[in-house]
Amino acid sequence: MSSNLIRGTFILTLGTFISKFLGLFYVIPFYSIIGGEDAAALYSYGYVPYTIFISIATAGVPLAVSKYIAKYNAIEEYAVGRKLFKSGMVIMLMTGFAAFLIMYSFAPFFAQLSLNGEETTYTIEDVTTVIRAVSFALIIVPFMSITRGFFQGHQSMGPSAVSTVVEQIARIAFLLAGAYIVIYVMDGSVVTAVSVATFAAFIGAVFGLIVLYVYFFKRKKHLDKLLEQDKGQAKVSLFGMYSEIVVYAIPFIFVGIAIPLYQLVDQLTFSRAMSQIGLADQAVSAFGILNFSTQKLVIIPVSLATAFAMTLVPMVTSSFVKGKMDVVTQQLNKTFEVLLFLTVPAAVGMALLAEPLYTIFYEASALGTDVLRVYAPIAILFALFSVTAAILQGINEQRFTVLSLLTGILVKLSLNIPLIKLFETEGAVYATALGYSTSIIINLVVIRFYANYSLRPLAKKIGLIIGFNVVMAVVVMALYGVLSFVLSAQSDGPALLITIICAGAGAVVYFVLSQKFGLLDEVFGSRLDGIKRKLRLKKA
Repeated sequence: MSSNLIRGTFILTLGTFISKFLGLFYVIPFYSIIGGEDAAALYSYGYVPYTIFISIATAGVPLAVSKYIAKYNAIEEYAVGRKLFKSGMVIMLMTGFAAFLIMYSFAPFFAQLSLNGEETTYTIEDVTTVIRAVSFALIIVPFMSITRGFFQGHQSMGPSAVSTVVEQIARIAFLLAGAYIVIYVMDGSVVTAVSVATFAAFIGAVFGLIVLYVYFFKRKKHLDKLLEQDKGQAKVSLFGMYSEIVVYAIPFIFVGIAIPLYQLVDQLTFSRAMSQIGLADQAVSAFGILNFSTQKLVIIPVSLATAFAMTLVPMVTSSFVKGKMDVVTQQLNKTFEVLLFLTVPAAVGMALLAEPLYTIFYEASALGTDVLRVYAPIAILFALFSVTAAILQGINEQRFTVLSLLTGILVKLSLNIPLIKLFETEGAVYATALGYSTSIIINLVVIRFYANYSLRPLAKKIGLIIGFNVVMAVVVMALYGVLSFVLSAQSDGPALLITIICAGAGAVVYFVLSQKFGLLDEVFGSRLDGIKRKLRLKKA
């Protein structure tokens, strides 16, 4: 059980991390090509609505389908999952095309909302162009979603991981090449360059879909053999099938659009709040820092939670359907252990090294540094929300996911403008933290009540993780203080050197402490044995 969970998670984590890291590092040349924070804000104006639309168009399909297929595979009713996959392709064609038409047609309306009716650096027509360029991806992405869900339901994570990486590579290659050609070859405008960059989502989706279908046809013989073992006792109509899928999918939609919804609240309120405190001239660049620059960095540790969510749902569902509550508890314990072990130091390290990190990826910026410093720890909340929401799916209490997210969004919406007025750009981050914290608390209470699960048995391990991070933070801050006497965090080269030295020292301290006190073995277990044997052989 634990081995399968860890193995599936590592496969998806590897693919997701590669994709996220590519998505992080492309911003360095892209930021340079398009020319700074105002252009980054324009990119966000188009991409945030797209992310919400794509989540609705796919209707939470990957996780909903994987959960449905895992449920029926567990009782050897393989034909039900195949029937869902075939009919689902038609549904995805319709929802994808409908979402494309709506987003394309209503682009001027979304643009006006984003700019709060005021034309500053960019016009409503500029933002409309960017939104329409990205909308084409809505036609293709739903096909990818249902195919990934089909593979994940069979607990095969490789196709999803590989297609995610290929999709990202194709998207970034087209994005960078297109933006460069528009600006430096054709002498075009930033609006055209950003529009080409957002259209790259369509190109990436095409390549990702091709990879998935190559996998499907390679594995079709094996999948057909499963059909031969089908018991054939479950008679599920298409109406009954989709009724169940809708019940699964609605909460997945909300989970998928959680971060974009929070960004949308900022998009709709940030400019207004900044104008009311006399900072209208800074609103566009500050919004670019908040919703593009820092968000790109903070989202990296969250990729681990995304991988866990995708792996966890079919496995917990399978155990829950079989009534193996002790196995469910073990799966949840392992998930929280690995999640916190990896995401907490990543978030803490990012906060400590906010200044050199922001300089390396973008440019020296006092505001960028301040926002990243307070935004980085929110990655832990993003991760915990994703995983606790996935657990609710696994134990069939997905209705509470909707309640917790909407409550969190309400907190964000209520506090965003007042906190921005008090703390300027950082106020939006504080409102996000309070919103996510509210959602996580609700999720944990529900899990406690319906799965009789508590984090108390993990208290010792959580305490060790916190303690090791405190020690790591002290070492990193001391080293950073010494290095700052001879190196400037406001120049690319020295900032990179500071980051490598401090991050490396912090990682060594954290993992040495974890090994010395046995936490590393307790969290990863036998997965580390092979690595240790190889290291011993190399030393010998």
